Amino acid sequence: MAKVAKRTAAARAALEGKSNLSVEDAVKLIKSTASAKFDETLEIAMNLGVDPRHADQMVRGVVTLPNGTGKTVRVAVFARAAKADEAKAAGADIVGAEDLMEAIQGGKIDFDRCIATPDMMPLVGRLGKILGPRNLMPNPKVGTVTMDVTAAVAAAKGGEVQFKVEKAGIIHGGIGKVSFSEEALAQNVRAFVGAVAKAKPAGAKGTYLKKVSLSSTMGPGVSLDLSSANAE
Repeated sequence: MAKVAKRTAAARAALEGKSNLSVEDAVKLIKSTASAKFDETLEIAMNLGVDPRHADQMVRGVVTLPNGTGKTVRVAVFARAAKADEAKAAGADIVGAEDLMEAIQGGKIDFDRCIATPDMMPLVGRLGKILGPRNLMPNPKVGTVTMDVTAAVAAAKGGEVQFKVEKAGIIHGGIGKVSFSEEALAQNVRAFVGAVAKAKPAGAKGTYLKKVSLSSTMGPGVSLDLSSANAE
């Protein structure tokens, strides 16, 4: 425990006073200070000038990271008959209907993305209170309610990341592993920031992108120069 505290203190000292860095400098610094005994995730936090309590200021969407997330994504699909077979062939980890609903109601949620064909939504809708807070509820706006289950499964496993603004106007996301090259991480950062910038809602007023910070899973954060992140 003392060693962990010492490593954390060293990382904080290295990042102290560092702010408004270019994407490349921030990534390089975070990679050099990440010291956990596992491959940490590069985390991004974006402070937005929106109030998601208002429907016209909600921000949500998807982005396909050019270099993936480095994470093995488990995908569940609600489908029947031929579409269920298609989902299995596409590589879905869990495929079902009432049986899958009952498993989820029983507390078994061992997946990272949930996809459903449109005809399954009356069934899936019963799980809103369980899946919604976990950001797992299928939604046509992000491509997880679809008849093209093959493409949806491929996207989920191929580096697609969903984002949704939280109550405080912040979006969080994991956008790669610290073991990735600096170039790969920088590309992922810009792809994520660009997607959120394009998702600016009609009701947003004033400055939309207020602050963007990066950190490793166990490390402190460092803020980015927004112009370096290609943010508008």
